[in-house]
Amino acid sequence: MILKKLDCNNKREYNYFIVRKSFMERISRENYLSILKNFKDQQIIKVITGIRRCGKSTLLEIFQDYLKENGVEAKQIISINFENADYEELQDRKKLYEYIKERLVEGKKTYVFLDEIQNVNEFEKTVDSLFINKDVDLYITSSNAYLLSSELATLLTGRYIEIKMLPLSFKEYLSSFEDKTDLSRKFRDYLRYSSFPQAIELYKINPENINLFLDGIYNTILFKDVMQRKGITDKNVLERVTKYLYDNIGNRTSMKSISDNIEGINKNSSYNTISNYVDALIDSYLIFKANRYDIKGKEFLKTQEKYYAIDIGLRYYMLGQGSGRDMGHILENIVYLELLRRGYEVYIGKYDDLEIDFVARKPENTIYYQVALTTRGENEGDNKILDRELTPLRKINDNYPKYILTLDDDLDADFDGIKKINVLDWLLDEKNN
Repeated sequence: MILKKLDCNNKREYNYFIVRKSFMERISRENYLSILKNFKDQQIIKVITGIRRCGKSTLLEIFQDYLKENGVEAKQIISINFENADYEELQDRKKLYEYIKERLVEGKKTYVFLDEIQNVNEFEKTVDSLFINKDVDLYITSSNAYLLSSELATLLTGRYIEIKMLPLSFKEYLSSFEDKTDLSRKFRDYLRYSSFPQAIELYKINPENINLFLDGIYNTILFKDVMQRKGITDKNVLERVTKYLYDNIGNRTSMKSISDNIEGINKNSSYNTISNYVDALIDSYLIFKANRYDIKGKEFLKTQEKYYAIDIGLRYYMLGQGSGRDMGHILENIVYLELLRRGYEVYIGKYDDLEIDFVARKPENTIYYQVALTTRGENEGDNKILDRELTPLRKINDNYPKYILTLDDDLDADFDGIKKINVLDWLLDEKNN
């Protein structure tokens, strides 16, 4: 394995280790790949969004290999990564359009892949021009939600699908190891050493290198995707906000609580400052916001939302080893991300004065989840913890499925229709809702 150190502006904080692509094991991201296959040749733009290094470029490479294996000639594929300096001049939209136009294959479908397209000035105009060509099948990626909050979303309403990509699930992580025994240890390593695909390669060489890799991801996102794009100048305050949110995953949070706990903020403008910083972190996919939902009143609440981290390994990097003591909220974070992977909209549930960890919704279904490290009491027959988790679910008067997810390794149980299952089993079996 070859490691290369990248230098950006000669500043250590933007250096990071990467694994040379030619040596990297490619993990098949079947859930995402199946979506690309299903929408192949349909006149709709495939937009893949997600944090840097989550595997978007590799997904495109895997899909391009699939195309070639199924009769598509190499000349029918145009692939441009705008993070590559070789394509720097194509960041001008007019030059980009001419470059692609000259390479379209007459009488055949041309598959166009534009990776990290947010680097192109006025990219939405080029995308629109390509879209109206029926012989072009268009795929684009972005590492910032700004892409779909720009003119593109308005310009192409109803003409694109968004594929929201996350780092590796535990099931995907496990697939990279021949030995799939000792799931508990592998799950701990999954948490500690990151779910980013390249982190696995580094782990197999030397886990100590992972923090250098995560340092690069973290500082690149803060500098390029947050500060530069949003015009933020105070990196110190931005970092304090980021660390506060990572330290408080799974806790109810408000802009005021963030402001009150962070030094160095002008209190006269703290609300707007904090709100802008948090929005920028959400747009960069470093954090996710889960709003609260009043199940009884059937309305969304605008206060006391919760935040979750994109990667627990990144949280370890930012906060240190002591952050691993908060295992209950870490487990909650993992479940939240997995529900997003499975295509749910996820909210924090409220029923009277009780809280349900997650309300997972699809147009055709709703599922309720409680997440707990264990439901066992200190002594045999002590059901206080179990009752605490069951009580909110029992109050919900509908017929939607209800689950308790736990690390308990005893047999799955059923409490009047409320199912208790091991969270690792749930993570590895997507048939488990």
